[in-house]
Amino acid sequence: MDIKELAALLRQNGVVGAGGAGFPTYAKLDARADTIVMNCAECEPLLKLHRQLLESHAEEIVAAFKLIKDTVGAQDAIIGIKKAYKQTIAALEEVLPRYEGVRLGLLDEVYPAGDEVVLIYEVTGRVVRPGGLPIECGVCVFNVETCYNLSRALNKQEPVVDKLVSVVAEVNHPVTLRMPIGATVEDAVRLAGGAKIKDPVYFVGGPMMGNILPGTTPITKTTNAILVLPQNHYLVERKRSRTETMLKRAAASCCQCSMCTDLCPRHMLGHPIQPHLFMRAATCKDVQDPNIFVNTFFCCSCGLCELYSCFQGLSPRSLMAEYKNGLRAAGVKPPKVEAAPVNPARELRKAPMKRLMARLDLVKYDAPAPLQDECVAVKTVHIPTRQHIGAPAVPCVKAGDVVERGQVVANPAEGLSVAIHASVKGRVREVTAAQIVIDTIGE
Repeated sequence: MDIKELAALLRQNGVVGAGGAGFPTYAKLDARADTIVMNCAECEPLLKLHRQLLESHAEEIVAAFKLIKDTVGAQDAIIGIKKAYKQTIAALEEVLPRYEGVRLGLLDEVYPAGDEVVLIYEVTGRVVRPGGLPIECGVCVFNVETCYNLSRALNKQEPVVDKLVSVVAEVNHPVTLRMPIGATVEDAVRLAGGAKIKDPVYFVGGPMMGNILPGTTPITKTTNAILVLPQNHYLVERKRSRTETMLKRAAASCCQCSMCTDLCPRHMLGHPIQPHLFMRAATCKDVQDPNIFVNTFFCCSCGLCELYSCFQGLSPRSLMAEYKNGLRAAGVKPPKVEAAPVNPARELRKAPMKRLMARLDLVKYDAPAPLQDECVAVKTVHIPTRQHIGAPAVPCVKAGDVVERGQVVANPAEGLSVAIHASVKGRVREVTAAQIVIDTIGE
C-alpha cells in the first residue's frame, strides 16, 4: 500500500487523532518521516483508555502501526509508554518480536509525558522547533486509538463510529465505555451507574486540559474522559475563575519567583516561553518587550504552571490563552524561531504524577475503570460535522432518511477534512451544517 492509498482509506473512514485537536491522520503521512511514534503516555491523570485498549488489542494495533511505518518508509517505530503500565508492556512484549523495526520507548511517570513535543524528545532526543511540526525533525506521532481505528478500517471495513471514554470520579461504577459518536455526556454518566452526588459538574477531556461542559454535550472522536466532580472541587473553582479576577490576583500577589517558568516543560526544551515574565508584563501593562506576549504562541496549555507550579494559585496558562486568542483574532502569527539548548536541569524538574494528583485532590478517585469494549446503545445521537481540525464535513443525508451504522452521512469538504459516519442504525431527524441528529431504530 502506498501513501496515497492509505491516505484515501483514512480520510474516507474518518480517522483523526483520537484526542487533542483531532488532526486528520491522513495528512500526517509523509515520506520525510524517518521515525514514527505511538503515543501511549496516557498524559492526563485518571485516564486509562489508551493503555487498556493497547493491552486488549496489542496485535491489531502494532500491526497497523507497522503498516504506517512501512508505508511512509520510516526506519524506526517507537511505542512511547510509561514504565508503570506493566500489563500493557507485557502484552506488547508478546507481539513485538513479530514486527521488525517496532520497539518500546519507556517513559517516566510524569506530566506531561504525552505532550507531543515532550514525547518526541523523550524517545528520540530530538527537539521540535518552537511552533513547528514534528515532521520538520523527521517524526510523526500517532495516538493508540488512531492506530486501532486504522486496523478496523483496513481489516473490518469499519469507519470511526464510536469512541472510548473513561468515566470516572463521582460515579457509582467508574468505567471505560465504547460510546457511539454523538451520544451525550449524560448518556455516558448514566451507563457508569450515575453520579454519586447532587448537582454534578462534568469536566470533559481530563483534569489538566479539559473543560466544564453541559451534560447534553455530544461525544466526539476526540473525547477521552468525563470526570464527574462536585461543585466545590478545586478544579471546578479554578476553571470558573474570571479573567478580570485572575489578573487582579496576579497583580496583587505574583512575586516573580519564576517557578512557573522553571517547571515549564516547553521552556525546559528551549522554547521561548517564560510565564513569569508574561505575568509581570500583563499585570503591569508593560508592552516594552512585545515578544513576551508574542511568545504565548509557544505555550502548549498543559496547565502545569497554574495547577502545580504556582504556590500562589495564580493562572498563567489561562491568561496566556486569552492573550494568544487575542493575537490570533488580530491576525498575528507566531514568529519562526529556533529552540535554545535543552536546560541541563530538565531531568530534575519533571512533575511526578502522584504528586500532581495529590495537588489536584484526585487521589481518592484513582480507582479501576474496567474497559467495556462493546459499543453501548443509546436512543439518539447528535453527530457534529466538525470533529477535527480543518473544514467540517458536508452533510449528504436529509431528514427522514433511514441510515445504517457506518454509512457516510457527511462527506469530506475540500481541503483538510474527513468523512463522518452514522454511529447508529436509525432515522435522520434533523440536518444542519453543524450537526446530524439520528434517532435509533431497533435495540
